[in-house]
Amino acid sequence: MKRLFFLNRYFHPDRSATSQLLSDLAFHLAASGRQLYVITSQQLYDDPTSRLPATEIVNGINVIRVPTTRFGRATLVGRAIDYFSFYVSAWRALRSRVKQDDVVVAMTDPPLISIVAMLAAKRRGVRLVNWLQDVYPEVAVELGISIIRGPLKSAFSNLRNKTLQIAVANIVVGDRMFEKISSLGASTDHIHVIHNWSEDEQIFPVSHADNPLRREWGLDGKFVVGYSGNLGRAHEFDTVLTASERLRHNPRIVFLFIGGGHQMDKLAGIVKSRGLDAAFRFMPYQDRMHLKYSLGVPDVHWISLKPAVEGMVVPSKFYGIAAAGRPIIAIMAPDGEIARLVLEHKCGLLIEPGQADALARAIARLSTDPQSLVAMSARAREMLDANFSRRQALDRWCKVLDRVDHPHIATNRRNVVIQARE
Repeated sequence: MKRLFFLNRYFHPDRSATSQLLSDLAFHLAASGRQLYVITSQQLYDDPTSRLPATEIVNGINVIRVPTTRFGRATLVGRAIDYFSFYVSAWRALRSRVKQDDVVVAMTDPPLISIVAMLAAKRRGVRLVNWLQDVYPEVAVELGISIIRGPLKSAFSNLRNKTLQIAVANIVVGDRMFEKISSLGASTDHIHVIHNWSEDEQIFPVSHADNPLRREWGLDGKFVVGYSGNLGRAHEFDTVLTASERLRHNPRIVFLFIGGGHQMDKLAGIVKSRGLDAAFRFMPYQDRMHLKYSLGVPDVHWISLKPAVEGMVVPSKFYGIAAAGRPIIAIMAPDGEIARLVLEHKCGLLIEPGQADALARAIARLSTDPQSLVAMSARAREMLDANFSRRQALDRWCKVLDRVDHPHIATNRRNVVIQARE
């Protein structure tokens, strides 16, 4: 059994999405007897000034936290400097530790860290696995981040494509991303669809009557439209904002935001300037142990994604919402990853971006139709249990890594995906 090195900017005890996914997988693999190393930063996602221990052993995992700059996410320039400093430090940590036949699993925070992993893999005879949560630099280009343009974009794309082509496995988080990665030259035999997951053993449907946060946040008797997690550049909120204006004279309807992100403060400012404060609540990220309650507060959740980045980003919050047994309003392109699942499993509604009037009508209708809410809620949890449970995802990861350890065993995308449909 080969030594495994994971590469990601955040790890336990950080509570950001990629950190939680990596932590779950790493703890599961370590418990099964694998020798694991995690190369990460000393920071927390929501606190760049934090300084976690440089080295420690957590649940049998060797954690190496490398030094980086600490500008945080406030500006693109500061973030780029933080990324570069992590690239340099991570390269040094990998170069001094990996040896032939080790396996390096590169995630996508910071973007393009797989290039650093590839350089180490080629130098030391190490095998590379890419775990793609998003596809850069294409996402940056589609979101209008001007620093990634022209020759620089082409250079990064070519290097990134090479990482996909030399990897012994590319793990993607949806069928649309499978299509995107295969179009970039990666062998379909080396692409595996393993959807993200949630803590579905700890997150389960909680009735409003049994949810202390409904009372604590003053939401008893309200119809709550919720958003939970990061509200970033890839997420569209104008449709919800305009719909809230259409509904401002219905005091029962409240829009709840739990989390943070690049656009959360911007949204809060617009809400205040338009006099919509009474209809909105903003809450910070909640501890993982309280997610069953925070995700259970809304009567319905909404998830958005700009159509331009479909196939390159998949909102992982979808799985926690489904675990909590709540309906989902997908504000997305109809052929998007999450939209397809919502429609297929009848666990919510699809509203295309910009259709604010349709969204307002849908929310008003749902607020007076508890039977539809109950039915969609049940189907959301049934979908998760049948296809996207944490246990299923971790088992698929183990099977892919076993085949990486034993490359003579043939594997392809269908080895993983068929099991998800059983």
